[in-house]
Amino acid sequence: MKQPEYPELLPGTLYMMVLRTLTRGPLHGYAIAKRIKEASREGLVVEEGSLYPALNRMVVKGWLTAEWGVSENNRKARFYQLTTEGAKQLEREAGEFDRLVRAIQLVMKSA
Repeated sequence: MKQPEYPELLPGTLYMMVLRTLTRGPLHGYAIAKRIKEASREGLVVEEGSLYPALNRMVVKGWLTAEWGVSENNRKARFYQLTTEGAKQLEREAGEFDRLVRAIQLVMKSA
């Protein structure tokens, strides 16, 4: 069985990375995926099939707002922006993720 070129994301980490990416300001979906790829030094790729449904769920949850605008290459695009509730969710998810990583590291060092 062939291994995927990029590692699969842990459940819930896509939300956290999108929220973190949008702390710098509104972006459209393609730009969010591009920024995550660049920030991970090409180590992570977010597929459209995962990103856009996640963005829609995040809008429904009230973590993001979305409005139509024009992208840098003059295309109509939906821009997503972090809400106050989204910022609080990012803080919760980042804290939980840090605790999980520390716990896994403890197991890996002791086992």
